[in-house]
Amino acid sequence: MHERSIPHLGHKENPMKRRPFISLFLILLFLAAAGPIHAGDEDGYAHLRQRMVERQIAARGVKDPRVLEAMLEVPRHRFVPERHRDHAYGDYPLPIGQGQTISQPYVVAYMTQALNLKSQDRVLEIGTGSGYQAAILAELVKEVYTIEIIETLGQRAKKTLKELGYKNVHVRIGDGHKGWPREAPFDAVIVTCAPDRVPEALVRQLEEGGRMIIPVGKEGSIQRLVRGIKRGGRLETKNVMAVRFVPMTR
Repeated sequence: MHERSIPHLGHKENPMKRRPFISLFLILLFLAAAGPIHAGDEDGYAHLRQRMVERQIAARGVKDPRVLEAMLEVPRHRFVPERHRDHAYGDYPLPIGQGQTISQPYVVAYMTQALNLKSQDRVLEIGTGSGYQAAILAELVKEVYTIEIIETLGQRAKKTLKELGYKNVHVRIGDGHKGWPREAPFDAVIVTCAPDRVPEALVRQLEEGGRMIIPVGKEGSIQRLVRGIKRGGRLETKNVMAVRFVPMTR
């Protein structure tokens, strides 16, 4: 659903009957009743997030209350270029530069829920992009380690995450195919770009019993979103959805 605008919430008055002091009184009264305004919410973004979660995510089967709460909390508009902020809560991906995109909100929520995350988990993300998925994960787990191969995107994401106060997200510029061996093993791995096949290094760095969600397939084709669990040193996989992601590059 394309979110176009927020309806104006107000009543009509006869301009000839307005009194400046009465208008000011009503504004102050409304603000007092509304409570504190959080940073970034003064332009109605909180309302758009609520609609996003209700209509795009919960209505389509994402039920994990912790995931829904994270999607409500994280200011998605802070992770998209300013020229696209009016569309930040629409039901589609958006360009973030360098030929990359920020994923559709539903896909972010679905992939996050599929990992069945616990509060003490340590998660590896491949494909930092804007940093939005990392922020969602940071609301849910102890530590997030995220790798981005495009330096300008990685540095921008790092800056945004720092500005928003996320201290449990660690950003690294590098080749995601190799993972992050020094910080392994991880309880979960999430990949937000599509390789031709699941990189073996990522399987090795996954804890026994750990979960992985990854799109797999060639560029320009419909890819498979694969959910896997590591058992006996091998990744047991299941195809869960047809998707289209940007390719995973070296």
